[in-house]
This record gives sequence, structure tokens and C-alpha cells, in this order.
Amino acid sequence: MEGVSRHLHVLARIPERAQWMFLHWGLLHDSSDSTELQHLQEWPEMSSPCFWMGVFALIHLIFIMSISVQFLHKRIRWCRQRFKTATVESKHSYQERNNAVKKLGITYQMSKVCCLLIVASHILKILFSWLQGSIGDCKHPAFVLGESVQVLSWIILSVAAFSLQKTKSAKLPLIIRAWWVFTFLQSITSVVFDIRSILLDDEYMGFEKWVNLFMLIICTCLFVISARGKTGITLIDSSITEPLLSPSIVQQIETKRPCPYGKANILQLVTFSWMNPVFAIGYKKPLEKNDVPDVYEKDSAEFLSDSFKKIIDDVERRHGLNTKSIYTSMYLFIRRKAIINAGFAVLCASASYVGPSLINDLVNFLVGERRYGLKTGYLLAVAFLSAKVVETIAQRQWIFGARQLGMRLRAALISHIYQKGLRLSCGSRQKHTSGEIINYMSVDVQRITDVIWYTNYIWMLPIQLSLAVYVLHQNLGGGAWAGLAATLAIMACNIPLTRMQKRLQAEIMAAKDGRMKSTTEVLRSMKILKLQAWDMQYLQKLETLRNVEYNWLWKSVRLSAVTTFIFWGSPAFISSITFGSCILMGIPLTAGTVLSALATFRMLQDPIFTLPDLLSVFAQGKVSADRVAKYLQEEELKYDAVIEVPRSDTEYDVEIDHGIFSWEIETTSPTLKGIELKVKRGMKVAICGMVGSGKSSLLSCILGEMPKLEGTVRISGSKAYVPQSAWILSGNIRDNILFGNPYDKDKYEKIIQACALTKDLELFANGDLTEIGERGINMSGGQKQRIQIARSVYEDADIYLFDDPFSAVDAHTGSQLFKDCLMGILKDKTILYVTHQVEFLPAADLILVMQDGNIIQNGRFNELLQQNIGFEAIVGAHSHALESVINAESTSRMPSTENSKPADNDDEFETENEKDDQIQGITKQESAHDVSQDINEKGRLTQDEEREKGGIGKKVYWAYLRAVHGGALVPVTITAQSFFQIFQVASNYWMAWASPPTSATKTTVGLGLLFSVYITLSIGSALCVFARSMLVSLIGLLTSEKFFKNMLHCIMRAPMSFFDSTPTGRILNRVSNDQSVLDLEIANKLGWCVFSVIQILGTIGVMSQVAWPVFAIFIPVTVVCFMCQRYYIPTARELARLSQIQRAPILHHFAESLSGASSIRAYGQKDRFRKSNLGLVDNHSRPWFHNISSMEWLSFRLNMLSNFVFAFSLTLLVSLPEGFINPSIAGLAVTYALNLNSQLASIIWNICNTENKMISVERIMQYSRIPSEAPLLVDYRRPPNNWPQAGIINIRCLEVRYAEHLPSVLRNISCTIPGKKKVGIVGRTGSGKSTLIQALFRIVEPRVGTIEIDNIDICKIGLHDLRGRLSIIPQDPTMFEGTVRGNLDPLNEYSDQRVWEILDKCQLGDIVRQNPKKLDSTVVENGENWSVGQRQLFCLGRVLLKRSNVLVLDEATASVDSSTDAIIQETISDEFRDCTVLTIAHRIHTVIDSDLILVFSEGRIIEYDTPLKLLENENSEFSRLIKEYSQRSKGF
Repeated sequence: MEGVSRHLHVLARIPERAQWMFLHWGLLHDSSDSTELQHLQEWPEMSSPCFWMGVFALIHLIFIMSISVQFLHKRIRWCRQRFKTATVESKHSYQERNNAVKKLGITYQMSKVCCLLIVASHILKILFSWLQGSIGDCKHPAFVLGESVQVLSWIILSVAAFSLQKTKSAKLPLIIRAWWVFTFLQSITSVVFDIRSILLDDEYMGFEKWVNLFMLIICTCLFVISARGKTGITLIDSSITEPLLSPSIVQQIETKRPCPYGKANILQLVTFSWMNPVFAIGYKKPLEKNDVPDVYEKDSAEFLSDSFKKIIDDVERRHGLNTKSIYTSMYLFIRRKAIINAGFAVLCASASYVGPSLINDLVNFLVGERRYGLKTGYLLAVAFLSAKVVETIAQRQWIFGARQLGMRLRAALISHIYQKGLRLSCGSRQKHTSGEIINYMSVDVQRITDVIWYTNYIWMLPIQLSLAVYVLHQNLGGGAWAGLAATLAIMACNIPLTRMQKRLQAEIMAAKDGRMKSTTEVLRSMKILKLQAWDMQYLQKLETLRNVEYNWLWKSVRLSAVTTFIFWGSPAFISSITFGSCILMGIPLTAGTVLSALATFRMLQDPIFTLPDLLSVFAQGKVSADRVAKYLQEEELKYDAVIEVPRSDTEYDVEIDHGIFSWEIETTSPTLKGIELKVKRGMKVAICGMVGSGKSSLLSCILGEMPKLEGTVRISGSKAYVPQSAWILSGNIRDNILFGNPYDKDKYEKIIQACALTKDLELFANGDLTEIGERGINMSGGQKQRIQIARSVYEDADIYLFDDPFSAVDAHTGSQLFKDCLMGILKDKTILYVTHQVEFLPAADLILVMQDGNIIQNGRFNELLQQNIGFEAIVGAHSHALESVINAESTSRMPSTENSKPADNDDEFETENEKDDQIQGITKQESAHDVSQDINEKGRLTQDEEREKGGIGKKVYWAYLRAVHGGALVPVTITAQSFFQIFQVASNYWMAWASPPTSATKTTVGLGLLFSVYITLSIGSALCVFARSMLVSLIGLLTSEKFFKNMLHCIMRAPMSFFDSTPTGRILNRVSNDQSVLDLEIANKLGWCVFSVIQILGTIGVMSQVAWPVFAIFIPVTVVCFMCQRYYIPTARELARLSQIQRAPILHHFAESLSGASSIRAYGQKDRFRKSNLGLVDNHSRPWFHNISSMEWLSFRLNMLSNFVFAFSLTLLVSLPEGFINPSIAGLAVTYALNLNSQLASIIWNICNTENKMISVERIMQYSRIPSEAPLLVDYRRPPNNWPQAGIINIRCLEVRYAEHLPSVLRNISCTIPGKKKVGIVGRTGSGKSTLIQALFRIVEPRVGTIEIDNIDICKIGLHDLRGRLSIIPQDPTMFEGTVRGNLDPLNEYSDQRVWEILDKCQLGDIVRQNPKKLDSTVVENGENWSVGQRQLFCLGRVLLKRSNVLVLDEATASVDSSTDAIIQETISDEFRDCTVLTIAHRIHTVIDSDLILVFSEGRIIEYDTPLKLLENENSEFSRLIKEYSQRSKGF
């Protein structure tokens, strides 16, 4: 009866509401013979508070010793440093500290006060014990000793807290943080013992208990401060007036970024606390590129590339180069690190099954099997917790290790793909377009690195399965085999699904390749598409290719939805089979065995789901690895094609004996036949011939670019090469000229002058530091060529190969280049130059005349004229052109020349040049007024990539969620997931509640009903999850398609200025990588954010049924979790952004290098470009590596916090008296709690990961907001169908500039061009001729003024109405990959007969007929299999087909020989007799017979009249140009 009264007394002390809750939930039984009485009395048998007090005192002693050791270590180090001289850095930092003013925050003040209060509390306790003689149940001396140790430790802590003010440290030392966390736990323990004694011993709150409660409040404050990790001291820099750092120091700071990972100790590596300095910066301000530390030396691209090269060379030497050997090399490269990762993965898998195996023991303990008292319970709790801690550490380490290994392999493969690109032979290069090779580098390499991550599951899967079967067998006996059979059946079902997924992935990749290939081509040729009004047709082509990709994606995501359904349905299916088998076999099902089995089935989800993923990733990886391996095996340029001969051993710089060369190795008609050539040192060799005769091919065979079939090529000395199509790198002009060589001011300025670049540089806002747009887009053709020539001259090589560089410059500039460069600076060098200008031939020591791949004549100019074989045809055409110029000149000068004296030409030119300089000076002053004052931005065309800062805006999420049906499907998806969770919890709850606690207990429901209800609930949950996964897949793909179309339309409708200032790599990055993220990842990531919240709510709901005090600990832990997340997000977000931005330069640099590979090889610059590539890879790896490290940093902390909650819950359950709670429900709570750490981490992880992935949505939205060009059609301003009929062009007060921050290129242009007249537009290079044409086509919109054609203002009509009615042959001939017919008539508007007629008129008919495919003859990427001259003729063919009344020729015949030029001019005269023709030309004879001449100089019209009128005035600019041309050609 005494026990009963005690029990009732205890109940009386519990509030009525709490009593009702206990009774209602069945946690207490309302009966007087309750067994709780004994259990409550058993509590004193637990370890006494005195024991714990001793433990705490011991830990405090350890803390005191460790801080003493640390203090001594610091003192010794300080003493050593005193004997050393102070470094500049230490002085600098000391100065910095002195200059900084400290601000002591409330946190710091609180921490000091708290420390002092705790010291006071412990002293009070000692005094009180002396007065009373004892406190509590502990012996007096032991109590005093324990409290004294704590007083000492808190005095040391207080001193440390006060000393933080001196050190001005913003961060709390780790030892102080750990100490405060420990004292918080100590206070909780003391208060728990106090509460126990109040409940059991009917005690009242004494002095000690009040002090303990007071100390708990103080320790909680310190715990919060330690969780934040900040001291509360902030430093304000007072040295604002101090001079700025010198540039050299700034450079050091920018370049030297120490790697904390490389210096981390074991504890820092396990906890990822080496990331703390990065977080400290990222939390204060958005991270910049230079804030991110360098990668570890062994993670650097150079180290990895060299290691991989050694391995691949070694394997190739032993086994040859094939796909298998490349796989072997990859394996050897990753082997060592992979084995360590595998160890962690196996440990993680093993530790994860400790929990499920112990659940049955826990339930049995709670039911009442307490043979060893509470010790058993606490041992179980320790075992559970230890396993979770080991699992957390192992999991974080293997995941981090796998990502790091993936990064290493990616760096090695990217560098090898890049280096291979620089070594590919011509045949191999034609097999792989730039788009495909870029795809290997971006998509395929990523898929190969994904395999590294999944490889660990190969060893984890069998271990997980074996342990699952073992746990099930322990609990269910023979039923375990039924469970295994069900598991294997589901895995088997997944294999055909994976095969289908593999096939679909291959189709998606092929479709993506096709789309990327076309996108690359469209972006590269955007100017011609806009000029020809073909942009919308090509947009439709891209949309058609995307539709193919979309169809495959739709099939793939539907299949993924089925896989998801199987994943979530598998535990229910396996448990149904297993429990059903147990019922049939008569195996008793108890609460413990059922719960243990349910926990195991949950664990089995991982291997079941991972297997198809594993197979799918391996399938994708295999496809990608095969593609990369095939590419790495492609044929390279033969290094023995050209023999390098020491200069001391020969007098010849170039020798070719019996040379036969061909671009196609297996061919009956080689490109070059019977080549015999000997070039002595210092010779000038000119190469001439008709279009397509093999001139450029001859230079290619000397460079070793062209496959050699027979003969020998010997070269003596270094080479410099100037290709026909200018290859200009993004960067500034100076970098393009220096090309990696050191800057020598005198030499540089001399070369600038010789290459006629001085005046151009004066006009540029930033001089030679002016930035060049992608592919030199903001430079004229002539400027690009002269920069190329300057680059070659600066190289100071022995042999120079010039491929017709004079065709892109005007006559005067061409003469100056020839005189000052070839015959001036390079007079002692060996030069081979291809040219169509006959005037440059007489100066040559040897002229080679080429025809059909043969050298048909060679000799000096006069010798060749006398031979009378074919050379006179070239000279004849030129002489005829010259004759027309001289006739025009003499006709106009007839009256004046009789009275005038013949002037000295040189003096005349000098005075004219002076005038020219004066005009330049005036213009420069005028342009200076238009330009923004910011000199650094003035010359910049390509701006830094747009990068958002701060959080991803709600608008981005909102735009994504509302993209499809206004977001109506989102709530439906959430409802489906909620019902899935409800059904799943209900089914597990039902099994736990309905199963008997022990085999001896009678069941509450029949086995049939138990099983039927369970299966019904499981089927309900499976159907809900299927509905959810289908909805997520549907929403995700529809949204991604909508975003893609918006972006594509915006890009295609963007003005040309956008493409001039945006590197192609940036656009490709968005349509490739970012679009892939939208297609396949974002929807699932966003879905998981919501689903994981729903999941954890279910878990908390179950746990709160039995361990409601968990809420007390769960709420502060959740707060700490979100504090961690808030601290983590700013850094991780900026790292993810930086990582995304740093990827584009790798692709852009690669694309540039591929297009100029022949130049890079010729200059011997492969190693420099390789190093640039490695540097760019490191720039990407830095933020990427620290981003994944930051994820692990967060995950580790969240997992540990979850483990803390789990440990608290377990301790609570074990400590509660026997029978106090329902053991079955308690077991269920533990089953769910086992996943608590992963669920809590999952929420934060998903939120963070989604935010990182949402950057892709943000980036695509940036390109969906590009300002558009003018409308393509304006309905109420459509011109008549026959417009333009007369072709009268009226220009008034026209001003044009390329961008707001750049100066005007055309200034105050006014003129009228009469209809059906031929107008020649002439002027120096860069004078604004091509800009006028761009304004005419509205590629650049006028800033001021109007252009009218037949009285219609072109700025008021639609762009397609304008561009579709005008024709143009552009300066850069562009061809598209496909067929000859497709290039002439992409819209398929004309008959084959008409196309053949046009080909004949363009001198291409015979060449096309020779090809067996005729009109379907292949055109490779960029038209590389046709010469530049032939490409120009194809462009002529396009305008002949189109037949507009206004035709523009923009230096259309610059790349063809004189005789072909004459035929073209004749064709144009005949075909466009009644049309307005505007001709921009450098060859004066092509415009001499024009009706009118328009002369440009520095963006202004300086002369406009008939040729005769202009020639009558000897001082006119046109007269000077004619004089230069005739003087240049006067040698014959």
C-alpha cells in the first residue's frame, strides 16, 4: 500500500492535463496494482549523480591540461620567433591590426558575464556545502574537490574570454567552443538528476537545484554563442587615408591563395572544419574569384594531366592504343584513391545495419527482459549511437572522396581531349565537328566522372544484401529467404528498365549532339543568317532538332517515373511477401521482429534503387567513355611528315622532293602531285594560280598539316604562318601580337609601324590594349590581317608562310605591308607568300605557278613571261584591269598634265600623308568627346559574364513553378506525396500496434485481418507515389521545354551587338549544360525539397507518440540546423555560381584553339596553350571543389545533430520505467528515428542543392530577357511586293556606333545613290565602309539619321521585309555543313536546273560535276573542304539565285585571282545590269568603271562623284588611291 500511495502521490504532482495525456496514450495504466511503482523505485539503482560528478571533474581536468599544453606551445613558438627577423608580411599584418579599431559586440560582453556568473555559482555551492556539511548524497570531500576543479577550469575560461579582446580574434577558438558545448550537456544532466529526485523522493527545490537550473540557463547562452562560433569582436579599418597597396602586392594577394585542405590535420579532414576560413569570408560578403583558395597540389590539373599521360604512355607502350588500354589507364589513374573510398563505403554500409539488427533487442528490453537492469538499455543506446556516428563519418568521407576523385579524372580527361584536339590530323578533324568535341569535354566527361561516384555501390550492394538477409534471418528465420527472393525479383525487374534507359540515353545524346552541332554553326554564322533573312528558318531547324530530343527525353522521364514507383513500392512489396510467407510457415510475428524487418526493408530501398541507377549510370558512362576513347584513338598529324634539319647542315630552308600530298588518304587523284621545290635561305617565293589550284595546300604540306603520300619534306628553322582567314584570339591587340613572347617596346613599336597599325591604334580608345571581340568581331578584315602579320613578324622566325594576307587590305596598305614588312623587316628571312596581286610578283626571287595541284611553271617574273605557258593568263587579266585604271586616269588628267611638271612621287606622298595625319588628329579629338571617360571600359567590347549575387530571388522559383498551367499541378503533386506518407506511416503503425509484443502474448487481431489491412494501405501508398512521380516528370519536362523555347527565341532575335560582345561558349554553356539541368534535374530536386519536409513530419509524428520530450530537444536542434544552413548558403551559392561561370572559358578557349590549331602548331605554341587550358581547368576546379566540400561540411554537422537527437530519444526511452510506454510503438519510434539523421540532412541538403541547381534556371532566364531586334514584319508598314524597284538610296545625317560605350564609327553621313547605278565605295582599311553596309541592313541601328530606299524609311519597316529584298556577298564567306544545294538554296525555292545555271555562272559547275554526288556534294563544318576563293564564289551564287534590285558586294572578290575576278565582274555586270550595285573593293580596277565613287575616311564621306570628275582633281583621295595602285603595278 505504501507503493500505491507513493504512486498516487507522484501522479498527484503531475498536472491533470499531463495525467490525461499519459492515460489517453496508454503510457500509464489507471490501476492501483500498476507495476510502475516498482519501476519508479528502481530509479535510485541507476548510476548516482556523484558518479557523474566525478566523471565531469575528470573531463574538466583534461580540458585544463589541454589548454595548458596549448598555452606552453604558443609561448615556445613566440620565443622562437623573437630571435627571427620580422617578415614584411608580419609587419604588414601588425600594422593592419594597429590600424583596426575593435568593436565589442553584445555576444562578447555576454560570454564574459556568463563565465563570471558560473565561477560565482560554483564558489557559492562550495561555501554552502561548508556551511551545511554536505550537499545531496555525495561525500563532502569528493564534492568540494569536484567543484574546486570546476572553479579552476572556469577561472581559466574567464581569462581566455577576456584575452580574446587583446588578440582581436573574430572567431572563437575550437577548444573554448567544445568546452562550452560540454558544460551545456553537463548542466542538462544535472537538471535531469534533479527532476528525477523531485519526482521519486518527494523532494522540494533546494538551493543546489536552483543553482543548477540557473547554470543551465547561462550554459544555454554559451552553447548558442559556441554554435555561432563568433566572439562578437569586429574590426573596423581606420586606415582609410593610407595609400593603397602597390600593384605588386595586389598581384601577390590575387595570385597566392593558400590551400587549407592541403594543410588540414586528421580532425579537420573528418569534420571538414578546414572549410571554416572560406565560410567566414563568404558569410561577410559575396565570394569573388580570388577569395576561393587554390586546389591542393595533387588536385591541380598540371599534376593530374602529367600523371595520366605517364600512365597512358606506359599502357600504350605495352598494349598499344585501343579502347581497352584507355579504360586500363583510367583504372590505374584512380586505383589508389578508389580503394580508400571503397573501404569507407564498406564501413558505412556495415554500420548502417547495426540499428535494424538491434531493434528487436530494444523492444524486448522495453517489454521487460531486463536481466542486467538499466545497463543493458544504456549499452543498447551506446551501440545505436556509435553505429550512427561511424556511419556518418564513413559516409561523408566516401562521398567526398568519390567527388574529389571524379574531379581528378575530369581534369585529366579534359586536358587530354584538349591536347588531342591540337594534334588531330585533317581527316580526323573532319570526322568530329567543334560542337561534338566540346560535347566530349562537357557532357561525356561529366558522365564518366558520375561513374566514379557509383562505383562504390558495386561493393556496397552485396554487403547490404548479405547483412539484410542476416538481420531478417535472425528475426524471421525462413521468412528471410522469401524477402531475399522478393528483393532479387525487384532488382531483376529493374534490369530491362535500365537497358531501355541506356538505349534512350544514347538516343538523347545523339539528338543533343545534333542540336549542339547546329546551334554552334548557327551562332558562328549568325551575321550571314541575319543578312540573308534566314534566321527564322534556322530557328525552326533548331526547334525541330529539339523536338526530336524532347521526344526521347519524354520517354526517358516516363521510364524514370516507373523506376521511382518501383523504388517507393519495393519495401511494401517485399514486406508483404515476407510477412505473408511467415504467416504461411507459421513463424510467429512479434512487434520486435516486425519492426526490425520493417527497418531492414527500408534499408533495402537503397540497394534496390541504386542497382538500376548504377546500371543506368554505367550504361551512360560506357557510351560516353567509348566516345571519348574513340576520339583519343583518332589519327594524329604525322610528326615525321616534315624532317627538321639543323641550320648548320644545309643552305636550304625548305626542300620538297617528289612530293605527293592529299587531304584524303585513300584517293586516286591526290591534291598535290610531283612537287619539287628548293628554297634557299633568304629567298622570297611567290605562289600564284587560279582559285582551287592548290596554293594554300602547298603551304599546308610545308607545315606538315597535309597527309604525305610520297616524297620528303625538309625544313630548316622556326616557322611563322599567316592563314588566309584571320585567326584572332579573344583578348587585347597587344596579346594577339606578342602571342606569348616577352614585350620588347622598341621592337614592338617598330613592327606596329611596319604593319600600318599605328593610326588604327591611335583611333582605338584603349590603343593596343583595346579588347578584341570573339573571332575579332569588332575589327575590320584588314585590321585582323595586319594584326596576324604583326604577330608573325614579332615571332622573329626563320621561315615565313603567308597565305594571301594582302587580299583583305586596300592597295595603299598592301603596298606598305609588302614594302615595310616583307621587303623591310623580313628582308633577310625566307618567305613563301601566296598572292593574287600580280604587282607583288616581280619582287620575288622565285615564282611558282600552280594549276590542278601541280607546279606548272617556276622562275623569275621575266622568265615566266617569256615561257608563254599559263602565267601570262594571270598577268594578262591583271594588265587588262590596270589598263582600265590607267586609261581612266589619263582621260581625266589630259588637259592638266600638259602644263604640269612631273612631281617626285615620294615627296608628293609625304605631304599627302601629313594631311592625312592632320585629319586623323582632328577626328581623334572629335571622337574623344563621344567616348565615356572610363578608360578601362572604353575599349571593352566583351563584358564579364553576368553573375547574379545574393540569394536566388523568389521570382526565379515563382517563374519556374508557374511556367506550366500557372502552377495548378503543383498542389496536386504535394497532395499525392502527403497521402503517400500518410498511407506509409499508417501501414507501419498498424503492423506495430496489431502485432503482439512477445510470442507468448495473445494477438489483438486475426492474422488475416492484420495482413489484409497492411496490403491495402501499402497499395494505396504505391499508387500515390506513382501519381506523384508521373506528375513531377510531366511538370519538369514541360517547364524545361517552355524555358528552352523562350531562351532560343530571345537568342535568335537578339541584335548582332549581343553576339559581338558575348563569347559563343557562354551561349553554348546555357543551351547545353544549364538546359540539361532543367531537362533532368530541377523538377526532382524541387520535388524532393517538399517531399523530405513531408517525410520528416511523418517521422516526428511517430516519435512524438512515445517520446514527446523529444520536441524539447528537437526544436533547438532544428534552430541550430537552420542557423547552419543560413551560414552555409551564401558561400555555397556563390561557389556554385563561380563554378558555372568558370566552365564557359574552358569551352571557349577550346573552340578558339581548335579553329586556330594549324597556327598554334606552326608557331610551336602547343605547350603554352596546353598550360592555358590547365589554368582554366584549375579555375573551374577551385570553386567546384570547395562547393562540394562545403556540402560535406554542412552534411556532417547536420548528421551529427540528428545523431544527438536520436541519442537523446533513446536515452529517454531506456530511462523510462518498464511498462511506462507501449513497447511496440516505442520500437516503431526508434525504427523511424534511425532515418532521422538522413531525413534532416536530406531537407537541408535538398534546399541547398536545389538553390545551387536553380542557378541554371536563373542563367537561362538571363538569356530570356535579351532586348530584341526590331520586329521582323510590321503589318501596317509592309512595302509593296516589287519594292525596291528603282533602288534609289537616300542617306541623311547618319551616325552609327557599335555600342553605347564605344565611339561613333560613322559620323554625319549624307548622300543619295541613284537607282540602277553602280557605286564603288573605297577608302582605307577601317574607314567605315563595311559599317555603312551593316547600317543599310540594320545589323547596326542608326544612332541618328535615316536611310530611305525608294522613299521608304528602312527603319520603319520589318527586318525581314528589308533584308529579304536586298542581296549581299559578305566580306567573310560563310558556308554551312550539309550539301552544295543546301548552301545555295537553304529554303529550297529553286529548281535543280536553275541551281546548275548559277553554278556555271560562278565558275563552280565543272568542279561540282566532278564529284559523284553532284549537287549533294558534301560541305563540312565551316566549308573547310572548299578553298576560301570557292566559298566566295558560292556566296556569289546565292545572290544570283535571289536576284534582288539592290546588291551589295563587300570585298566579294578579295580571295580570288585576277582572271576569276574579271569573270565574276563580267557576270555581275550582265546579271545585275538594271540593279543598284554597291561595291566595296580594295582592288581599284573593280570599281573604276562604276557610275559613281563614294570615298570614306575615318567614318566620313570625303568625296562622292563620278570617277572622271574625281580623277580630274589631282589632290582628291580617289586620285591618290589610283596613283598608288598604278605606281604599285608600274613594274610591268
